[in-house]
Amino acid sequence: MILTGTLVNAAGVLAGGGVGLALHKLMHRGIPERYSALVMKGIGLCTVYIAFSHLLDGSKTLVTILSMVLGAIIGEWLDLDGKLKRLGEVLERKLSKSGGSFAQGFLSATLLFCVGTMTITGSLESGLLQQHSILYAKATMDTIAALIFASSLGMGVLFSSVPVLFYQGGIALLASVAKPYLGDAVIAEMNTVGSLLLFGLSLDLLDIKHLPLMNYLPAMFLPILFCTFL
Repeated sequence: MILTGTLVNAAGVLAGGGVGLALHKLMHRGIPERYSALVMKGIGLCTVYIAFSHLLDGSKTLVTILSMVLGAIIGEWLDLDGKLKRLGEVLERKLSKSGGSFAQGFLSATLLFCVGTMTITGSLESGLLQQHSILYAKATMDTIAALIFASSLGMGVLFSSVPVLFYQGGIALLASVAKPYLGDAVIAEMNTVGSLLLFGLSLDLLDIKHLPLMNYLPAMFLPILFCTFL
């Protein structure tokens, strides 16, 4: 149960990558951009639904506000969003010099699939609540992305399913181990904050507003502190 969402996600990467490779061989091109963009907008709307379905899990509004405010300050101080972007730029430069299509496909896809708001919130949801709606939505998005990537970058994209399996599965398992020490109230507040971050992601997917969501990520864990005192 705990790893169901992660297994579906990894399987989606394999399936999408396999279809992308087949399309490349048959058509010498991947899925047209206008179709993939339209589908991603649909996924953005589904993300809105997922976010609102869990938004009222918590009952302590003050905990949510303090977590988001202090989490944003910590994330901005650590420059998490900037560090992520610089990591991507470094990998891109190194891969462009090496010219290895397998390595480029593997590392580019791994960075896309393993780093982000949905990865953390979805894995925590799986581990803490044994629910997988977030990772199911992420699996759909990753399947489409793997199809597009594999059609141009090749076999390396399929192997990115291995880091997805271990990274997301590891977070989910660690969350399940920590669950008895958190309590239902803390988990509910963490779920509310995570839902706010997912709503921010949906704004990005729908091209409404881009937010540096990685800088808000520390807010996910602050209800553990605030629920102790509030």
